[in-house]
Amino acid sequence: MSNVEFDKQFGNLIIGIDEAGRGPLCGPVVAAAVIMPLDNPIEGVKDSKKLSEKQREKLFYLIKNRAHSLQVTVINNDIIDKINILQATFLAMEQSFRKIKHNYDAVLIDGNRTFIKSQKFIPIIKGDDKSYSIACASIVAKVVRDKIMYHYAKKFPIYQWDKNKGYPTKLHRELIKKYGVTKYHRKSFLKNIINDELFDEITE
Repeated sequence: MSNVEFDKQFGNLIIGIDEAGRGPLCGPVVAAAVIMPLDNPIEGVKDSKKLSEKQREKLFYLIKNRAHSLQVTVINNDIIDKINILQATFLAMEQSFRKIKHNYDAVLIDGNRTFIKSQKFIPIIKGDDKSYSIACASIVAKVVRDKIMYHYAKKFPIYQWDKNKGYPTKLHRELIKKYGVTKYHRKSFLKNIINDELFDEITE
């Protein structure tokens, strides 16, 4: 079954929702909600993690131009530290969903939980693999978040966020231990990496 056929089981107007950035040590979590025409799918759409950056960029603009509706929400690291990453992810997803002013048959959400309890809200485990609409949302969320991290990397180049996107690579962890944290780091994620004196933020 193709990812488009998977979606058609639930109707013709599907909102696909996915996020990017649950695991990084810094930067925001980003959620996208999209309604795509299922009768004219974009070739090559699949889980964003299985695409190269160049492929994601190309598909991002095709999705943006073809979507019936597309909404993105960015929740920054300060909010993540206050309410935790799961709640921040749900907040981003719900805000993206509520920005869509369009009729729909079902809402397909990547993962095993939904932020709204309703028969129309359906969590799909490995949804970015199975669902065309979720895969489109995953590409949008990933590209938007990567662009944010490129912007942050210009302010703090020593952390190499242009390469690691804030994820906990060995080098990124070592750089945090050496230089401390920035205003973009998620302090709630770093307690097992650094000691207290390094929590004083470095500035530009």
